[in-house]
Amino acid sequence: MRSEIPGEKPEHQEASLKVRRANWLLAAAASWLVLAAASAHAQNATIDWYRVASGGGVSSGNGCTIMGTIGQAEPGLLQAGNVTVAEGFWSADAVVPPKGSLQVTLAPAGAVSAGAQWQVDGGPWQSSGSTVPFLAVGSHTVAFSAVSGWLTPPNQIVTITENNTATTSGTYILGGFSFTVNSTAITINGYSGPGGVLAIPSTLPGVNGTVTAIGPSAFQGVSSLTSVTIPDGVTSIGDSAFYGCSGLRSMTIPSSVTTIGDYAFEGCSDLTSLTILGSVTSIGDYAFYGCSSLTSVAIPKSVTSIGKGMFYYCSRLMSVTIPEGVTSIGDDAFYDCYGLTSVTIPTTVNSIGLEAFRACSGLTSVNIPNGVTFIEVLAFEGCSGLTSVTIPTTVTSIGADAFEGCSGLTSLTIPNSVTSIGQEAFRGCSGLASLTNSSSVTSIGEGTFEYCSSLASVSIPNGVTSIGVDAFYDCYAMASVTIPNSVTSIGEDAFRGCSGLTSVAIPYGVTSIGSETFENCYSLASVAIPTSVTSIGEDAFYGCSGLTSLTIPSSVTSIGQEAFRACSSLTSVTIPNSVTSIGNYAFYYCSALTSAYFQGNAPASFGNGVFDYDAAGFTIYYPANATGFATPTWNGYHALPYQSGQLPALLLAIDTQKAVTLTSTNLLIGLNYQVQGSSDLSNWGNQDSQFTATNSNWQSTNHWNASDFNQFFFRLQVVQ
Repeated sequence: MRSEIPGEKPEHQEASLKVRRANWLLAAAASWLVLAAASAHAQNATIDWYRVASGGGVSSGNGCTIMGTIGQAEPGLLQAGNVTVAEGFWSADAVVPPKGSLQVTLAPAGAVSAGAQWQVDGGPWQSSGSTVPFLAVGSHTVAFSAVSGWLTPPNQIVTITENNTATTSGTYILGGFSFTVNSTAITINGYSGPGGVLAIPSTLPGVNGTVTAIGPSAFQGVSSLTSVTIPDGVTSIGDSAFYGCSGLRSMTIPSSVTTIGDYAFEGCSDLTSLTILGSVTSIGDYAFYGCSSLTSVAIPKSVTSIGKGMFYYCSRLMSVTIPEGVTSIGDDAFYDCYGLTSVTIPTTVNSIGLEAFRACSGLTSVNIPNGVTFIEVLAFEGCSGLTSVTIPTTVTSIGADAFEGCSGLTSLTIPNSVTSIGQEAFRGCSGLASLTNSSSVTSIGEGTFEYCSSLASVSIPNGVTSIGVDAFYDCYAMASVTIPNSVTSIGEDAFRGCSGLTSVAIPYGVTSIGSETFENCYSLASVAIPTSVTSIGEDAFYGCSGLTSLTIPSSVTSIGQEAFRACSSLTSVTIPNSVTSIGNYAFYYCSALTSAYFQGNAPASFGNGVFDYDAAGFTIYYPANATGFATPTWNGYHALPYQSGQLPALLLAIDTQKAVTLTSTNLLIGLNYQVQGSSDLSNWGNQDSQFTATNSNWQSTNHWNASDFNQFFFRLQVVQ
């Protein structure tokens, strides 16, 4: 059987030929197929034979050998490409795989004009926009030709699918630069060059215009750059333009530049030299963050503000001059510039931001200009080398932690214009020995002078109403403190660890002594508690081993646990009838305490171990008519009743010759007593011979001349 093509007569019949190609005609016959061009005449076509199973043909690469074929002059190799298909029939069993096409466009136009071409799988070079048909389904490699002066795009792998045209593109970069053009203004947007020393050109070959801007992230992460010169005519350097150029060592910014973006040079850790010429008016936030090798920088006079974090962690920056005209220094501006030894802040500055000079540990002095009204939070925190600071009279507020850790600061004057001092403002200023405080402040904040271990004396101004938690914690050189009558509140731990403090008078108006307020004030010999106090907190006087006498006023209703624990010099204590609660271990380990005099009924709440480990023979004395007590022991302690009015009293009489005579009543027979005297309530000395009470009344054998003293105090001490 056979099939005929109109106008053509086959010369003989052969076995079937199997083909698959959309743009060929297939005519079916009983035992063979006819392959003919669409025109039924001989014509050129691209054929990619890849297998022959019969007819003597053998597959060879992209071609095959066809033997004895009608219409072909001589048997031979049909290569992929354009071949002539003659009239007639092929005697073979052949398969043609599915095919697709590929189109590639090239950019920019300048590279195309310069001769840029492409090829697929090493085939002929093609021009931009050309299409290569009849590609086998699957992966193919596209390569690009080299063009002088342009960086060649990398090879690409493209995937061909059946009966579809795949598309891709290749972009050449002139001199390693990618760019955009707006009218005649060129913006450099990227760089793929070799790095090293780079001079950015002012013009690009084949491009109409001049370079006017370095775009955002244009050179980001190009660590191979060592030096960059920006051409005149560039007016802006974009955000993160040179971010992470860790090998960049020097940079010249021309006078044409007016703006430098945020993070522009962040992480340029090798940058040692930076020249900013003339006209820059704006430098973005964190512009030089982490330029840890930068040693000096001259900021142009045209700059009006130092942005946030501008020189953050420029750890080797040694000096900086901020020009006149700058009005503000932003948050974190010089944070962690620990190599900075000097800074000149011009008189035009009226704002210093949060953490602006934080951790500048090499900074030795700073002069805050008039015009600044607020010293921000943490502004100079950690400036451990700072020895002097001048605060102008325009400042009204000092923020929290503003000078925390300025351990080299030895003296400080806070002007009267300051009305507010934030918490921990001078915490850890361990070298601060002299302080003149503002008379306008109304509160001493939490931890304001905590760990100011060299501070010898403090006068808290009238008008202050509260002393915060930890306000003078561990000021162990402090020997005296004056607390004005305006104070109504003293916070927990306020004077804790002030081991040099010898005496303190708590003003009337304070209603409670907080937890640990005077804990470990080892040298505290006397304390005056006013009748306004109703409670003494936990550990309030814990470890006050120098405390020899104590008067608890009749206003107090509760004594907290361990309130007077380890007050090892305390010999006697009187508990007023107002006290209804004594906490656990309140007087524990008061090793010299021989007696406790209760003036009323037993407290409703009496904790564990209140008087444990006190002096041998310790005795509780209670009124004979009081309830809740028992004798000979009460709560495990030796206890004895006494008659109402039997508490000892020391009386002072002055005759016309100003001679002072002491008498005492209600002495407990058999106890040993000692009269002591003091001019300051801190230092006490024996004023008469020790005696043993043989009756309830006593009169001194010595006399004192009142004319010899401005003031003098007497007390009668029980001696074991």
